[in-house]
Amino acid sequence: MRIASLAFTLSVLASSALAADISPLVDAEWVKANAGDKDVVILDIRDKVAETELGDKPYIQGAVVAPYASAGWRTEVGGVPGMLPPLEQITKLIGDLGIDNDDHVVIVPWGTDSTEFGGATRVYWTFKYLGHEEVSILDGGWRQYDAAGGTRSAEAVKPEPATFHAEPQEKLLATTEEVAAALKAGVKLIDGRPAEQHQGKSKSPVVRANGTIPGVDQHRALQALQPGPRALRPPRDCEGPDRGRRSGCGGGKHHLLQHRALGIRNMVRPVRGARQQEHHHV
Repeated sequence: MRIASLAFTLSVLASSALAADISPLVDAEWVKANAGDKDVVILDIRDKVAETELGDKPYIQGAVVAPYASAGWRTEVGGVPGMLPPLEQITKLIGDLGIDNDDHVVIVPWGTDSTEFGGATRVYWTFKYLGHEEVSILDGGWRQYDAAGGTRSAEAVKPEPATFHAEPQEKLLATTEEVAAALKAGVKLIDGRPAEQHQGKSKSPVVRANGTIPGVDQHRALQALQPGPRALRPPRDCEGPDRGRRSGCGGGKHHLLQHRALGIRNMVRPVRGARQQEHHHV
């Protein structure tokens, strides 16, 4: 029994050490070198690939595909869109992609702008919330991979379903009630949406009215992206508010941009529903 206990402890420590070595961002060269590893899953979340002019090889070789807008990463709950799906639904989506708890998942967006890249950060956060630490985003997305001469294929991989077990990390999710209490207590919130939405000049189609939650600051997530094939700037080149704040970020989409811009990890809690809930329950 003591030997079995020791073996289990060593296994947990090894797993923790592996997770600590995994960066939130990997570059195109890393993907090119590791895409064939049996414990690496390249997850292509690009929308409308079939409508592009990428020729007969529009996919990263070896990638599985689950478009952000249509695969089921978000759902409507109680009339509020953009919410986290029920546990059994989201774990089935992940398992059906051939992803199990031993895999290092690398998320691939288009890499065009902060809003589109925000879809990758939402999927990244989803894995983190479900207790899966081995997850990264391809910095610069498809555009960086293609610019680096990455191998392309005509079809996406047809994965063999796997079993994915979730261990929800409630500390990574703030509810509307917690946000209301935090505001009352004087805790500063960050609006991670684009500046135009924060200023009320535009809005997401899923919210009813322009504007922001009263009392929140705005962080210019777009500043974290540099010109060209969109990649994130080093943390020293970005400006941002203080650490340890909650993030009201239009469904959690932009919070990893804030993580990178501020050079922090696991210190920003996306608000469940954020503006969607505010405008559906006033």
